[in-house]
Amino acid sequence: MAKISRLDPALSAARTGLVMFDTLSGYLHPKDPAKAAFLKERNILPNMQRLLAGARKVGMTSFYPSGAHAPDGSDTVERLTDTDMELGASGGATIKPPIYKGTDEAEVAPELAPAPGDIFVPKHRWNSFFQTDLDLHLRVRGIDTIIICGGSTDVGIASTVFAARDLDYGIVVVSDACYSARGNNNEFFMTRVFPRMGRVMTVDQAVALMCP
Repeated sequence: MAKISRLDPALSAARTGLVMFDTLSGYLHPKDPAKAAFLKERNILPNMQRLLAGARKVGMTSFYPSGAHAPDGSDTVERLTDTDMELGASGGATIKPPIYKGTDEAEVAPELAPAPGDIFVPKHRWNSFFQTDLDLHLRVRGIDTIIICGGSTDVGIASTVFAARDLDYGIVVVSDACYSARGNNNEFFMTRVFPRMGRVMTVDQAVALMCP
Protein backbone atom coordinates (compact mmCIF):
# COMPACT_ATOMS: atom_id res chain seq x y z
CA MET A 1 0.00 0.00 0.00
CA ALA A 2 1.48 3.31 -1.08
CA LYS A 3 2.19 5.78 1.70
CA ILE A 4 0.25 9.05 1.42
CA SER A 5 2.58 12.03 1.53
CA ARG A 6 1.68 14.83 3.92
CA LEU A 7 3.70 17.11 1.67
CA ASP A 8 1.29 16.83 -1.26
CA PRO A 9 0.32 20.45 -2.08
CA ALA A 10 -3.11 19.48 -3.46
CA LEU A 11 -6.18 20.12 -1.31
CA SER A 12 -8.15 16.95 -1.89
CA ALA A 13 -11.69 16.66 -0.59
CA ALA A 14 -10.81 13.29 0.87
CA ARG A 15 -8.14 14.68 3.19
CA THR A 16 -9.03 18.36 3.58
CA GLY A 17 -11.77 20.14 5.51
CA LEU A 18 -12.92 23.75 5.18
CA VAL A 19 -13.22 25.47 8.57
CA MET A 20 -15.70 28.35 8.48
CA PHE A 21 -14.76 30.04 11.75
CA ASP A 22 -17.49 32.12 13.47
CA THR A 23 -19.20 32.93 10.16
CA LEU A 24 -22.16 34.29 12.09
CA SER A 25 -24.73 36.88 11.06
CA GLY A 26 -23.78 39.13 13.94
CA TYR A 27 -20.21 39.34 12.70
CA LEU A 28 -20.77 39.37 8.94
CA HIS A 29 -23.85 41.60 9.01
CA PRO A 30 -22.87 43.94 11.85
CA LYS A 31 -25.20 46.70 13.00
CA ASP A 32 -22.28 49.10 13.33
CA PRO A 33 -22.03 50.97 9.97
CA ALA A 34 -18.26 51.33 10.31
CA LYS A 35 -17.80 47.58 10.76
CA ALA A 36 -20.14 46.84 7.88
CA ALA A 37 -18.17 49.23 5.63
CA PHE A 38 -14.91 47.62 6.72
CA LEU A 39 -16.10 44.15 5.67
CA LYS A 40 -17.60 45.41 2.41
CA GLU A 41 -14.42 47.26 1.44
CA ARG A 42 -12.44 44.04 1.83
CA ASN A 43 -15.02 41.88 0.04
CA ILE A 44 -14.98 39.46 2.97
CA LEU A 45 -18.41 37.85 2.58
CA PRO A 46 -18.19 37.36 -1.22
CA ASN A 47 -14.70 35.92 -0.80
CA MET A 48 -16.00 33.44 1.76
CA GLN A 49 -18.81 32.51 -0.61
CA ARG A 50 -16.33 31.80 -3.42
CA LEU A 51 -14.20 29.69 -1.10
CA LEU A 52 -17.21 27.71 0.09
CA ALA A 53 -18.45 27.23 -3.48
CA GLY A 54 -15.04 25.87 -4.48
CA ALA A 55 -15.08 23.39 -1.61
CA ARG A 56 -18.57 22.20 -2.42
CA LYS A 57 -17.74 21.77 -6.08
CA VAL A 58 -15.16 19.09 -5.24
CA GLY A 59 -17.21 17.49 -2.45
CA MET A 60 -15.22 18.88 0.49
CA THR A 61 -16.87 18.85 3.91
CA SER A 62 -17.18 22.19 5.70
CA PHE A 63 -17.03 22.64 9.46
CA TYR A 64 -18.62 25.54 11.31
CA PRO A 65 -17.05 26.16 14.74
CA SER A 66 -19.31 28.86 16.15
CA GLY A 67 -19.59 30.70 19.42
CA ALA A 68 -22.41 29.30 21.56
CA HIS A 69 -22.07 31.40 24.68
CA ALA A 70 -24.66 31.25 27.47
CA PRO A 71 -26.73 34.47 27.71
CA ASP A 72 -26.47 34.42 31.50
CA GLY A 73 -22.66 34.39 31.35
CA SER A 74 -22.45 31.03 33.12
CA ASP A 75 -19.75 29.79 30.73
CA THR A 76 -17.64 32.97 30.96
CA VAL A 77 -14.83 33.22 33.50
CA GLU A 78 -13.84 36.65 34.77
CA ARG A 79 -10.16 37.46 34.41
CA LEU A 80 -8.14 40.68 34.53
CA THR A 81 -6.93 42.03 31.17
CA ASP A 82 -4.94 45.14 30.31
CA THR A 83 -7.28 46.15 27.47
CA ASP A 84 -10.73 45.49 26.12
CA MET A 85 -11.21 43.56 22.87
CA GLU A 86 -10.51 46.65 20.77
CA LEU A 87 -7.24 47.31 22.64
CA GLY A 88 -8.68 50.22 24.59
CA ALA A 89 -8.33 50.63 28.36
CA SER A 90 -10.35 47.91 30.09
CA GLY A 91 -10.39 49.24 33.63
CA GLY A 92 -10.03 45.62 34.73
CA ALA A 93 -13.29 44.54 33.10
CA THR A 94 -13.62 41.01 31.78
CA ILE A 95 -13.83 40.64 28.00
CA LYS A 96 -17.30 39.23 27.42
CA PRO A 97 -18.64 37.46 24.30
CA PRO A 98 -20.40 39.90 21.95
CA ILE A 99 -22.89 37.29 20.68
CA TYR A 100 -24.96 34.76 22.63
CA LYS A 101 -26.61 31.52 21.54
CA GLY A 102 -30.30 31.57 20.81
CA THR A 103 -30.16 34.93 19.06
CA ASP A 104 -30.43 35.76 15.36
CA GLU A 105 -26.87 37.09 15.51
CA ALA A 106 -25.62 33.63 16.54
CA GLU A 107 -26.96 31.99 13.38
CA VAL A 108 -24.59 31.27 10.50
CA ALA A 109 -24.90 34.03 7.89
CA PRO A 110 -27.51 32.83 5.36
CA GLU A 111 -25.10 33.29 2.44
CA LEU A 112 -22.82 30.68 4.05
CA ALA A 113 -25.38 28.33 5.57
CA PRO A 114 -24.24 24.73 6.11
CA ALA A 115 -25.29 22.18 3.51
CA PRO A 116 -26.29 18.57 4.24
CA GLY A 117 -23.20 16.74 5.43
CA ASP A 118 -21.50 19.85 6.81
CA ILE A 119 -20.77 19.94 10.53
CA PHE A 120 -21.80 22.65 13.01
CA VAL A 121 -19.45 22.78 16.01
CA PRO A 122 -20.60 24.79 19.05
CA LYS A 123 -17.66 26.29 20.94
CA HIS A 124 -17.21 28.26 24.15
CA ARG A 125 -13.67 29.55 23.70
CA TRP A 126 -11.63 31.17 20.93
CA ASN A 127 -9.87 27.90 20.04
CA SER A 128 -12.17 25.76 17.88
CA PHE A 129 -10.59 22.56 19.19
CA PHE A 130 -10.83 23.29 22.92
CA GLN A 131 -13.44 20.95 24.46
CA THR A 132 -15.31 20.57 21.17
CA ASP A 133 -15.64 17.53 18.91
CA LEU A 134 -14.00 19.20 15.90
CA ASP A 135 -10.86 17.04 16.10
CA LEU A 136 -13.01 13.89 16.28
CA HIS A 137 -15.08 14.91 13.25
CA LEU A 138 -11.94 15.59 11.23
CA ARG A 139 -10.10 12.40 12.18
CA VAL A 140 -12.99 9.98 11.63
CA ARG A 141 -13.21 11.35 8.09
CA GLY A 142 -9.49 10.89 7.48
CA ILE A 143 -8.95 14.65 7.23
CA ASP A 144 -5.41 15.77 8.01
CA THR A 145 -5.45 19.30 6.55
CA ILE A 146 -7.70 22.26 7.25
CA ILE A 147 -8.45 25.39 5.24
CA ILE A 148 -9.57 28.16 7.57
CA CYS A 149 -11.36 31.47 7.06
CA GLY A 150 -13.33 33.88 9.23
CA GLY A 151 -12.54 36.35 11.96
CA SER A 152 -11.02 37.70 13.90
CA THR A 153 -7.59 36.81 12.59
CA ASP A 154 -5.77 37.81 15.77
CA VAL A 155 -8.26 36.13 18.11
CA GLY A 156 -10.14 32.95 17.12
CA ILE A 157 -8.32 32.27 13.86
CA ALA A 158 -4.93 32.53 15.55
CA SER A 159 -6.01 30.46 18.54
CA THR A 160 -7.41 27.73 16.27
CA VAL A 161 -4.36 27.70 14.00
CA PHE A 162 -1.99 27.32 16.94
CA ALA A 163 -4.07 24.39 18.20
CA ALA A 164 -4.21 22.79 14.74
CA ARG A 165 -0.44 23.04 14.48
CA ASP A 166 0.02 21.27 17.81
CA LEU A 167 -2.39 18.56 16.64
CA ASP A 168 -0.23 18.05 13.51
CA TYR A 169 -2.81 19.19 10.98
CA GLY A 170 -1.74 20.70 7.71
CA ILE A 171 -2.98 24.29 7.64
CA VAL A 172 -4.05 26.71 4.91
CA VAL A 173 -5.09 30.18 6.07
CA VAL A 174 -7.07 32.11 3.45
CA SER A 175 -5.77 35.67 3.70
CA ASP A 176 -8.53 37.50 1.84
CA ALA A 177 -11.31 35.61 3.64
CA CYS A 178 -10.02 36.43 7.14
CA TYR A 179 -10.18 39.81 8.83
CA SER A 180 -9.27 41.90 11.85
CA ALA A 181 -10.14 45.56 12.30
CA ARG A 182 -7.40 46.08 14.88
CA GLY A 183 -4.63 48.02 13.18
CA ASN A 184 -2.24 45.89 11.17
CA ASN A 185 -2.94 42.68 13.13
CA ASN A 186 -4.30 40.84 10.09
CA GLU A 187 -1.23 41.62 8.01
CA PHE A 188 1.10 40.77 10.89
CA PHE A 189 -0.33 37.27 11.34
CA MET A 190 -0.52 36.60 7.59
CA THR A 191 3.10 37.63 6.96
CA ARG A 192 4.94 36.97 10.24
CA VAL A 193 3.16 34.14 12.06
CA PHE A 194 1.06 31.82 9.91
CA PRO A 195 3.68 31.17 7.19
CA ARG A 196 5.78 29.33 9.80
CA MET A 197 2.83 27.12 10.74
CA GLY A 198 1.31 26.29 7.38
CA ARG A 199 0.44 27.96 4.10
CA VAL A 200 -1.16 31.35 3.51
CA MET A 201 -3.18 31.67 0.30
CA THR A 202 -5.80 33.81 -1.37
CA VAL A 203 -9.22 32.39 -2.17
CA ASP A 204 -8.22 31.91 -5.81
CA GLN A 205 -5.04 30.08 -4.89
CA ALA A 206 -6.82 27.76 -2.46
CA VAL A 207 -9.67 26.96 -4.86
CA ALA A 208 -7.17 26.21 -7.63
CA LEU A 209 -5.64 23.47 -5.46
CA MET A 210 -8.96 21.87 -4.49
CA CYS A 211 -9.71 18.51 -6.04
CA PRO A 212 -12.00 15.51 -5.37
